Amino acid sequence: MKRWSRILLLVILISAATVTAVNAQCSICTKTAAQLGEKSARSLNSGIIYLMLTPFAIVGFIGYKWWKNEKENNSQVE
Repeated sequence: MKRWSRILLLVILISAATVTAVNAQCSICTKTAAQLGEKSARSLNSGIIYLMLTPFAIVGFIGYKWWKNEKENNSQVE
């Protein structure tokens, strides 16, 4: 299983190294927030953060379960 974890790490590093900046969505959100007013703009920003955190929570949970499983497998081998 160590081979798969090395491959996964390599894929993550390559993905992180090849990320490009995308500003199109940010300008649309900025323009919309400016038109809505300050209170509504805060609500829009909170909604964006909420939508961003959900995938991170799912990936974090899967990563934790994977790490826990790997830890148990390694302790059984030794």
